[in-house]
Amino acid sequence: MKIIPFSPPDMTIEEVNAASEAILSGWITTGPRTKLLEKEIASFCKVKNCVCLNSQTACSEMTLRLLGIGPGDEVIVPAYTYTATCSIVCHVGATPVIVDSQRNNVEMDYEKVAALINEKTKAIIPVDLGGVPCDYDKIFEIVNSKRSIFKPNNKIQKAIGRVIVLADTAHALGAKYKGRMVGSVADFSSFSFHAVKNLTTAEGGALTWNSIPGVSDEEIYHQFQLLSLHGQSKDALSKTKLGSWEYDIVGPWYKCNMTDVLASIGLAQLKRYPSILKRREDIVQEYNQAFSKLDVSLLKHLGEQKHSSCHLYIVRLDGFSTEQRNLFIEKMAECGVACNVHYKPLPMFTAYKHIGFDIKDYPNAYDFYHNEVTLPLHTCLTDDDVRTVIEAFKRCYSTIKEMQ
Repeated sequence: MKIIPFSPPDMTIEEVNAASEAILSGWITTGPRTKLLEKEIASFCKVKNCVCLNSQTACSEMTLRLLGIGPGDEVIVPAYTYTATCSIVCHVGATPVIVDSQRNNVEMDYEKVAALINEKTKAIIPVDLGGVPCDYDKIFEIVNSKRSIFKPNNKIQKAIGRVIVLADTAHALGAKYKGRMVGSVADFSSFSFHAVKNLTTAEGGALTWNSIPGVSDEEIYHQFQLLSLHGQSKDALSKTKLGSWEYDIVGPWYKCNMTDVLASIGLAQLKRYPSILKRREDIVQEYNQAFSKLDVSLLKHLGEQKHSSCHLYIVRLDGFSTEQRNLFIEKMAECGVACNVHYKPLPMFTAYKHIGFDIKDYPNAYDFYHNEVTLPLHTCLTDDDVRTVIEAFKRCYSTIKEMQ
């Protein structure tokens, strides 16, 4: 029996050759290939500004630090997301404010978001879950309506003049919101290039941002370089120039730079990325057609206002209990198809229980989670694999349905 994995990396000889060239070039850490990837990602997202670091988590956390967000501040995050969205708030010493989902939706309840904004609120981190953009118009409407109570902590906060929108776009490279590329909509957007993402560098991430009136883009970029490389005033490449060994440490900061070896893989992936997105979209459409007559709810990827990057194929098994959902996943595994769950809401985890969060306060997030299953959606799937997933889904679904 063939095993269909959940989300393997799509690697070709192009990535192998690119990585080999980087390895043999004599320069393997942060250098010209990383800088080129930053320019290419910025161009792809239709923005001027990009920095590549070693993860989406690092990109988001360094942004919080750039913005001077820390103890005494609050940052609003959704209950329905991966821990990285929220853990970075804890890393900088700020207080996470977790918001329930809308009913039957992975997006935050925006009415609750508006009600929770106060003088301590410095940022909101919406999530483009599965690659589907959230309602950015609504988010900006909310933060703009609260301008009068915003209390800035530093120069950049003051220049923006309202709660900052720091989007977790880990899943959404290539997605569009009302015709605009994700990465150009929020104030700051952080992408993931982890091994399971649409575009991968094995580990890595990129941050894009929109220019801020009165604040130099070059200075923001320089601050990210300092924050991500020990506060060192020169990077390693600059120090190799003749007579240029001297440097300063301007802050006792962090180590989260991207390497040229990883960037080389990203550059090769980016050349292939339009075809990767197209293949993912084709699979989504085939799944949608196959499951349209079943009693299931599907995450909507393709619409006029929101065009997804098709990262996760999320299905809710309507009427199934958590136990039945788990049995369904086991049955799929017996058929050779690996499935997953996205996501277990944050208040269900020990770490967030210890902070004081209780899943009972997040009924919509729990309701979405309790019968959710995620199917394989990646470009290593052949047409036969897609048919196998569909057939296994229908067979396992019917089996459990008959047991009810």
